[in-house]
Amino acid sequence: MFGRLADWSYRRRWIALGLWALVLAAVTVASRAVGTDYRNDFTLPGTQSQRASDLLAEHGAAQTGDSLQIVVKAPGGLRAPDAERRVRDMLGRVDGLPGVAAVRAPYDDAAAISRDGTIGYATVALAGKAESIPRDDVARIVDTARSASADGLRVEVGGEAARGAEESGGGAEGAGMLAALVILVLLFGSLVAAALPLVTALFAVGSAIGLIGLASQVATVADFTPPILMLVGLGVGVDYALLVFHRYRQELLDGAEPRDAARRALDAAGRTVFVAACTVVIALLGLIALGLGALQGVAVAVALTVLVTMLAALVLLPALLGLFGGRIQRQVRRRAERAAARGREPGAGWRRLAAAVQRRPLPALLVALAALLALSAPALDMRLGFADAGNDPASTTTRKAYDLLAEGFGPGFNGPLVVVAETDAAQAGRVRQVLERTEGVAATTPPLPSRDGALHTLIVFPDAAPQDERTADLVHTLREDVLPDGFLVGGPTAATQDFSDTVAARLPVFVAIVVGLSALLLLVVFRSVLIPIKAALLNLLSIAASLGAITLVFQDGRFGVPPGPIEAFIPVMIFAIVFGLSMDYEVFLLSRIHEEWTAARDPGRAVREGLTATGQVITAAGAIMIVVFAAFVLSPSRMLQQFGLGLAVAILLDAVVIRCLIVPAVMQLLGRHAWWLPGPLARRLPQVALERPAA
Repeated sequence: MFGRLADWSYRRRWIALGLWALVLAAVTVASRAVGTDYRNDFTLPGTQSQRASDLLAEHGAAQTGDSLQIVVKAPGGLRAPDAERRVRDMLGRVDGLPGVAAVRAPYDDAAAISRDGTIGYATVALAGKAESIPRDDVARIVDTARSASADGLRVEVGGEAARGAEESGGGAEGAGMLAALVILVLLFGSLVAAALPLVTALFAVGSAIGLIGLASQVATVADFTPPILMLVGLGVGVDYALLVFHRYRQELLDGAEPRDAARRALDAAGRTVFVAACTVVIALLGLIALGLGALQGVAVAVALTVLVTMLAALVLLPALLGLFGGRIQRQVRRRAERAAARGREPGAGWRRLAAAVQRRPLPALLVALAALLALSAPALDMRLGFADAGNDPASTTTRKAYDLLAEGFGPGFNGPLVVVAETDAAQAGRVRQVLERTEGVAATTPPLPSRDGALHTLIVFPDAAPQDERTADLVHTLREDVLPDGFLVGGPTAATQDFSDTVAARLPVFVAIVVGLSALLLLVVFRSVLIPIKAALLNLLSIAASLGAITLVFQDGRFGVPPGPIEAFIPVMIFAIVFGLSMDYEVFLLSRIHEEWTAARDPGRAVREGLTATGQVITAAGAIMIVVFAAFVLSPSRMLQQFGLGLAVAILLDAVVIRCLIVPAVMQLLGRHAWWLPGPLARRLPQVALERPAA
């Protein structure tokens, strides 16, 4: 099927290219015309924070709206006549700006000014949810407020809307693509040959982004989805196109004409790409089992992107080969002739590496496993949460506002807990007295009634910062030991803890589904019981090592990175993406080993020749993914930095340590047993030929 598809695309190259260009143009224009409606869904049905939020909305409590905080500091005191006049004048200008519903000055609430009278905050109620307010309107509020900073008066602005307005885009995608182009030129020795995988990936990613933008109008797709699509789409797109193109070059070197080489390459490597993409999609769709709305839309969007990149490698790339096949054929053969004249045998280095590992398989295996386990160890202490303004760069106004509030009102002021209950004022007052005597509580507000008077709210300020482990412990203590029945602990800080707890509780089910389905797919493809088990265990090990690296850098604050929790959905997203991508290399390497095993039934030779044939392309594909993913460490978003580092480390370990050392060692130790399949199971499994030796 893949050979026939490649032959059609090769012969009808202009039609295939025209169809892709038409699809890309259509989805891009439609997406621009209709617009996008990315929105987050962080609801957590069944959790206390969600029930508290629902109660607040039901009873019309003031705490349901989004807001900004304008934080002011005057060393001479905010109640000094000149300082108060300037602050009130600034707040009056802010009150008339678009997107502002109301402004409450610090002078309207005694608790809004610090004890020494030098720091205070005004609350700006927004006219809608933070994500619905145009970024330009928020930026105007920030600029208007900060324009009052002069002559000793400091003004900074905090809040999620301000954080969103202050974020700026980076050049991560461009840097990653440039580095990938350099690697491809070094690999193929030709700018034309190097450009084909990149062009294929760009067509695929562009089409996927347009489709997801349209889908966001009818489905809930998180606002952080587009950069993740770029991150995964570019890496996977280049990877799949490279695997096909590498096989195409091999066929040319074996003497095939360009058209036959394209058909044979897709007939062989196309199957590998198809199965590899299916494993990625299975892993991503496993996220649906977590039942988290914030991740389900992302999972489906990234899975669709992987499918589009697969189609591009199977349909668009053969058409491009039809255009440039003759030139590529001449360049490939000239380079092979020069290499032969210098006495260089293709893959000789990889054959020597495989032979060295086979001579000492157990030491190689133990050393590699020890290194991966050591890197995995920090993940045992991973703390999940969400970045807040305390993790923003020190130069941002949101970070400065965060620090001023902590200075004036204590570290827990930036992450208050919202305790709500359908009760009267007297009982709420008694609960307040209990709360004030609770260890870990710095202060509480008097009971705040809802508009209908049926609900009372207590704002509880911890004595630790929102991301401090003591604050998480306080949430559990209040819920389990302090508060009577009917009182709920909510607010953003408690919701973050609920999200983290939910992910941790459902993670075993998610892992079991992804690992089980992927192992079943490998069982059918390779007709072996031990190979799927080995693949699953090694993939889990590379993921654990990548999470350990993230913990060292972002949680422990190594290499100058501000310490903080790991974004709560990072582990599951990295697990889904890395598990699928790791299977790419597993399938590509083992398919060649299986091909050699089927031909000669010599397990040692099969491993050597399999690594010889695939070592260069696996390393090159891994290097491309690494530079694309690592480029996102340059992003201003802490979430994308964690994604980029985690994926880059996982692919580095997978492509180098696991595929080049551990897999050959394990296959050598297993010998013929690697391909063991019980007779009853063999009779029931369908026959699926993944790779067929090229003619």
